Amino acid sequence: MAMATTSPTLSSLSRSSLPWRTAVPPFASMASASAASCNDARTSGAGDPIALQVEESLDPPLSSLEVIGPRRALLNRFESLRRPYKPFAVVGWNRHVETIFAAFFRSLPSVRLRRECLRTRDDGAIALDWVVGDEQQLLLDAPVLILLPGLTGGSDDSYVRHILIRARKKGWRVVVFNSRGCANSPVTTPQFYSASFTEDLHQVVTHVSTCYPKSKLYSIGWSLGANILVRYLGQESQNCLLSGAVSLCNPFNLVIADEDFHKGFNNVYDKALARGLRKIFKKHALLFEGLGGEYNIPMAANARSVREFDEGLTRVSFGFKSVDDYYFNSSSSSSIGCVSIPLLCIQADNDPIAPSRGIPRDEIKANPNCLLIVTPQGGHLGWIAGDEAPFGAPWTDPVVMEFLEHVDKETKTDTEVECFPDQLDGFQHSSSLPVQVK
Repeated sequence: MAMATTSPTLSSLSRSSLPWRTAVPPFASMASASAASCNDARTSGAGDPIALQVEESLDPPLSSLEVIGPRRALLNRFESLRRPYKPFAVVGWNRHVETIFAAFFRSLPSVRLRRECLRTRDDGAIALDWVVGDEQQLLLDAPVLILLPGLTGGSDDSYVRHILIRARKKGWRVVVFNSRGCANSPVTTPQFYSASFTEDLHQVVTHVSTCYPKSKLYSIGWSLGANILVRYLGQESQNCLLSGAVSLCNPFNLVIADEDFHKGFNNVYDKALARGLRKIFKKHALLFEGLGGEYNIPMAANARSVREFDEGLTRVSFGFKSVDDYYFNSSSSSSIGCVSIPLLCIQADNDPIAPSRGIPRDEIKANPNCLLIVTPQGGHLGWIAGDEAPFGAPWTDPVVMEFLEHVDKETKTDTEVECFPDQLDGFQHSSSLPVQVK
């Protein structure tokens, strides 16, 4: 998907974030080929890391979850996983009820934010929202967490605010990356963003690392933001400036996601998002006046589905020959094999927008840096379970924070002793890349 609304509205379901798209040939072979092409980069001549992994058993509470990854027994240590996953009875019985309830009725924590506008290399603009006062209250080497909301999402979404507050209480510096047009960020060129476009994220990570050179950087992505994040991790591979990442409700295989997006009740999400896209497009319509070539501006301006908007505008903006070509080549499932930092992926088995059958389970299992949790319920960005259900933080938040703290502790221990191991608690780290002690 390309575009995003400037601010959340109930009509566009923007307090949830809805992922994206696709419809073409099978994707599994493409993902496997990509994983194979990155194998040398992950092993770095240290032999076959997968063969060295020992399958470990899981504690009974984790039996309610599908867990995949060579280091899945790591989760036995997490306090947040001491109890089985149990959805809140009133809303957790139906995936659509849970998705919509979370979008409209989850509490919205209050937080004061300071906006920094970043000029992109193509003269576009993106907005970074930082927590007010952190520059004085936090240490210069405090870990930094970059948040990537889903389609139409931004710093004013409830799921973003909840994890922001949780991380801030742990002493982490947090910044929300609002893509072009999101959360009232400016649109200055006739281009928004897409499921395949990682250049803006690359610039954001570089900018943040320059601002805080003594800090470890981490990132969380939701839905479309998760797809973009995982693609970025795969592209950067061993050169990635992030030390760890989390992907939530990632559509992964956009071909499969698009197939399901037009079925049954899912049409409600499609129409709602299309309304949001039309609204933001019309607000900036003058930027698109006179565009020739393959652009179909009337189709985008009057789109009744996200697919129509992508056909008329997005796929042309990013150089794809068709909307199917765009979806097929924008899936983050093809990037999993190249991920070289610790990555936790959490999905819901009943997600109506990021189908469980699209999760690249084999690729995740084959990469020692990746860990997957699939909950039996949760809907899309719902996860109304746990101590704070039904109106508080998603069930995922404590798990995500424990994972990030674990990775941060391990990487800090590594740099403090100035050693260069091939593994950090089971996650592969290339011995060809020195750890920088700043």
